[in-house]
Amino acid sequence: MISTQRRPDAIMLRWMVFLAITIVGLFYVKWFPYYNRAFVAAANHSIGNSILMGTAAAPPAPSWSAALDYAWAYGKAIWQAMVLGLLLGSAIQTLLPYHWVAKAFGKTGFASVAAAGALSVPSMMCTCCAAPVVVGLRERQSSPGAAIAFWLGNTMLNPATLVFMGFVLGWNWTAFRILIGILMVFGLGYLVNLMATQEETTAAEAQLANLSARSEAFRPDGSNAFVRWIETFVRMAVRLIPEYIILVLLLGAARAWMFPEIGPGIGNSLPWIAAFAAAGVLFVIPTAGEVPIVQAMLALGVGVGPAAALLMTLPPISLPSLAMVWRSFRWQTLVFVAVAIVAFGIAAGFLAAALKF
Repeated sequence: MISTQRRPDAIMLRWMVFLAITIVGLFYVKWFPYYNRAFVAAANHSIGNSILMGTAAAPPAPSWSAALDYAWAYGKAIWQAMVLGLLLGSAIQTLLPYHWVAKAFGKTGFASVAAAGALSVPSMMCTCCAAPVVVGLRERQSSPGAAIAFWLGNTMLNPATLVFMGFVLGWNWTAFRILIGILMVFGLGYLVNLMATQEETTAAEAQLANLSARSEAFRPDGSNAFVRWIETFVRMAVRLIPEYIILVLLLGAARAWMFPEIGPGIGNSLPWIAAFAAAGVLFVIPTAGEVPIVQAMLALGVGVGPAAALLMTLPPISLPSLAMVWRSFRWQTLVFVAVAIVAFGIAAGFLAAALKF
């Protein structure tokens, strides 16, 4: 009888802790700082220098100094959000009831994609900081499409970035980003779910039944869940952070190779638009980092086509974030998503040029 009474209390405690970490963490790391930053964007029509090249006209030559300088600047911008992402990703796996994520986001229809995409809007994390949460969702049997929608929606539908973009680049760019973002987030999420094989669907249903059974048999002692939370947090950090740091260093050093020319010579031709779209998919930036990058490039005379391609491909994924979620999806799924985002970038580039942005 005591055990039966304690179990709902333990579940409620875990839910309360999870919601408190989510709300307080997002308020401290995202919502309040971005609220203040919006006033800066409105007053100055800028949110700072381009993290890609600072105040220079081109990225620095490849070197250890370039790698360390970029990693330091990037790390200062995202470390709090990365800690929060790891806390939430591990909490999803340990504090929430075993079957909750699978029931909410485990179906392969559009409803789970829509729900996950909508849930991503207030999260507002960069692609790498959202990656641990995506890992947690997949560990608890979120459908691949729902996890992809949540991952991409964090950046492409980030309301703070959209506001910054309006004040810095113009509200036509914000409307353009919303249109492309909605198509990318919900369209790719739905297509990824359609790619699921019958074997994957059967395995997911079996895993859902297993998780439900484990939830029913779960012991009421809430302290066990918090111990597992700490263990899972440490395990995720040890697995994800080292490779992440190495890739950020490499990309920081290789900036000049990925963006060898910045200036009026970069026009609205297919090779330049495609090159910038591909570079954007690989490179890594903090939240809203694409706004000052594109602002600086347009000021230096880069064509609106390549700039638009970069605006659509820099935020949603990167080489480090792909590495972080690599074990959570089939490799074919991630390759499809990366290629599709490049295609979105190319299409956006030509559309922006045609609309004479």
